[in-house]
Amino acid sequence: MHYWVFWFLLLQSILEYPQPVDDVLDLVTQARMEARAMRLELERIRLEREAEQLILNQGWQVLVGWLLLLILFLLFIKRERSRRREENEEGNVDANEEDDVGNEEDHHDQDTIGGMLVERIQWPVQDLQTGCKWTMDLMDNYTIYFGHVLANSFYPVLQRAIGVGSAFEGWSPREQDVVYRLLIPMTPPRGHTFHLEQDAAGQRHERNFRVRVQLECTCSSEQQGESMLCFLHHPEEELRSNQDRSLLDTLCTGSYLDVHKTARWFYQLVRAIWPALPQSHNWHLVLLPSRRSCQFKVTNGAESFRIEVLFGVRQGASDIFVSSQPRGAGTPRTTWPETYAVAEMKFFKYIARQAPPDSLHLRCLQFFSRVQLGIGFPTYTIKTIVMHLLNTRAVSRWRRRHFLSRLKDINKSLRLSLAQKRLNHFIVGNQRLPEEISLPPDVQMAEPPNLFHRLVIDPGAHIQAIGEYLDLQRHITAILIPGC
Repeated sequence: MHYWVFWFLLLQSILEYPQPVDDVLDLVTQARMEARAMRLELERIRLEREAEQLILNQGWQVLVGWLLLLILFLLFIKRERSRRREENEEGNVDANEEDDVGNEEDHHDQDTIGGMLVERIQWPVQDLQTGCKWTMDLMDNYTIYFGHVLANSFYPVLQRAIGVGSAFEGWSPREQDVVYRLLIPMTPPRGHTFHLEQDAAGQRHERNFRVRVQLECTCSSEQQGESMLCFLHHPEEELRSNQDRSLLDTLCTGSYLDVHKTARWFYQLVRAIWPALPQSHNWHLVLLPSRRSCQFKVTNGAESFRIEVLFGVRQGASDIFVSSQPRGAGTPRTTWPETYAVAEMKFFKYIARQAPPDSLHLRCLQFFSRVQLGIGFPTYTIKTIVMHLLNTRAVSRWRRRHFLSRLKDINKSLRLSLAQKRLNHFIVGNQRLPEEISLPPDVQMAEPPNLFHRLVIDPGAHIQAIGEYLDLQRHITAILIPGC
């Protein structure tokens, strides 16, 4: 048993104090090393749990043999790193005299490597800028008709749509079937007010709300000659005979705005208004089923656009909304989760204005979000990591020559987040956002939710996530080095 303890401590010391890695170590080699390190970590966890059983059933000699093999393997990695470092140092004897030439050659080499990697990665076949412009033109035409149709009604007032989601941020996790997502802000109609009530029963890492609809007195407006009866101070029979029903009687369940009813009502508007739009002459509208949004596809044979419209209520004058987007399959119909989609879109627009024309920050996000599809990590996890890096790395450090380094950064951030079982939300509690992004005080000062909270409470989920990370490394290698 003492021999097992000795070899285990020796192995642990090597794992905890690795040799420094040269900065120019290529991504694939580093990914393989990280994958091996994660496998060793899984082996260590397994050994901790099953060491006693192994000793009883198989003898301590077997365990020591495996540990010796692992140690030899790690020593081999150490030797390879030292050899690479020595080879790089041999060519730098006169570096002080040739700094300018060396830097120029290094940048050229990095540009070449970055260009080769970019060419190997498949990008969306659809022009996102063209698709976003077409979608916004369509929704602007809809908004004009919304104003005419709903002018004297007691339905929510629909404001101009805001493009959100990956397409309007400049990237897409898929090559095809890009979804153009929009959020339509809603304000209360005449004689009504909206009050946001946070769901106290919700989990700490999620903020859900209900939109309480309340009637308000309009007697003063009535006295000024406006053709509206006060819902509070006129008899119900008179209201029923001379005025449309209030919002409480159409789109609410009890006193709260109902997401399902709102979606059905919006579907009816989209279908009814479509024939009047100029796009209807050359495009065909197909409505798609959804309970918490309005989804449809428009096609003209050669082209097609898939569009999803969400509904939201703004929190004060901020960029934070409560929206109809679900948290999961069982989201109650009167629950409006808090959404940060507008603030995130504005962050990417801000970065785009600050970044150089050849910046590849969106390509980095595109690459990692696409390669992990089907593995298990949510796309939002990768997006959150990239946003954190964009907020801490200079925008000038995302050019083609930095492509490899930034891919390493994203990979490393994901690995460290998994090891720590913590990934902070990017918007909530972030006090380093650009000034143009407006947050409510309670959102800005809140403790950032942990997107990896499930890994903390469920050890099995953590082990599964580590396995998914190893699968991700294999996918990265297959894309960057085909046939490897």
